[in-house]
Amino acid sequence: MTDPCSTLAALDASDPLAGFRDSFALRPGLLYLDGNSLGALPRATAARLAQAVSQEWGEGLITSWLGAGWSTAPARIGDKIARLLGAGPGEIVAADSTSVNIFKALTAALSLRPGRPVILSEATNFPTDVYMMQGIEAFSGGRIRAVTVAPDDIVDRLDQDVAVLLLTQVHYKSGRVRDMAEITRRAQAVGALVVWDLSHSSGAVEVDLNGANADFAVGCGYKFLNGGPGAPAFLFAARRHHGATPVLSGWFGHARPFAFEEDYAAAPGIERFLCGTPPVLGLAALEVGVDLMLSADMAQVRRKSMQMGDILIQLMKPLCADHGFCLISPEDGQARGSQVAYAHPQGYEIVQALKAVDVIADFRAPDIIRFGLTPLYLRYADMADLVDRIGTVCRTRSWDKPEYRERAAVT
Repeated sequence: MTDPCSTLAALDASDPLAGFRDSFALRPGLLYLDGNSLGALPRATAARLAQAVSQEWGEGLITSWLGAGWSTAPARIGDKIARLLGAGPGEIVAADSTSVNIFKALTAALSLRPGRPVILSEATNFPTDVYMMQGIEAFSGGRIRAVTVAPDDIVDRLDQDVAVLLLTQVHYKSGRVRDMAEITRRAQAVGALVVWDLSHSSGAVEVDLNGANADFAVGCGYKFLNGGPGAPAFLFAARRHHGATPVLSGWFGHARPFAFEEDYAAAPGIERFLCGTPPVLGLAALEVGVDLMLSADMAQVRRKSMQMGDILIQLMKPLCADHGFCLISPEDGQARGSQVAYAHPQGYEIVQALKAVDVIADFRAPDIIRFGLTPLYLRYADMADLVDRIGTVCRTRSWDKPEYRERAAVT
């Protein structure tokens, strides 16, 4: 019988992405399986931020808006993200948070589909997506309706009333991957537009926005793009939609922001989706993560992600049988994003106990344990090490402690 550890060691030895691990600040012994919630720190980020603070801010002061390229950072970094996601130059800006960008994209789509009253999404979508829909409904006085249906009923619910469909390509709990091209085609066939949430896609799976004829997309910078906590998000608008009316009409989205005109005139291109002053330090950190991601081959990243997931699922099967873990992610790697998730009645307690053995995973209510698989800094052998540590926690019942049952404010 082949030794699994030898097989995994051989995979690591031939891994074309192995060298990227040294680009991240990870302490020895730590198994970090939460890059789908917060990416690890690239080693180059600290020096870049020090430069931005001490030289660009400290010495250049306000001259750095031009001299250090601060004012053009949203578009410059957006163009880099576009290369990862199959978009063209001038179709993505890095700005604001995912939630704010969802609002901007949804209202832009609504402006292009006047008379249609429905924003559609799936039940179980990430809460902020639905909250933004509900906020628009409330603000409209009920003229716009936020509608959610069962995930498998999305296509059947598309009709002439739907102005815009908001969907997450990779589901935040299960990791299920949606067929972007097919769903976009079905929505557009009834005249609806689609806003794709790529928060668990960008930097994790291969995305081709223009190949799928996508309308709008948003995503965050702090997960697989490794931009740091609270990193700026991004917004994609297909070039054909650059005439949409921005509802958040801030000064950086103005055609001539430094003319200080009394009335708003939207910028002619993607910059109209900007709003306030760019968060320069956050953008500096994000650009490091994006540059690092661009230096990797996304096809290799995706292959390794699927293979690590397949290995983890196989190794977890005895623990599923003996300790009550239930796989909720698709077994088929093509249908699964870069995470593997399990339901367990003591999911929260197990995640807390794993921290004591230097494993960081994450928990999503009510009972989901997520293991994020980040190919740039995880090894194949880490999958066996992870399962070994989970097994120890389960066999010893080390999760069964009062302090592990106390729910923290942030999970």
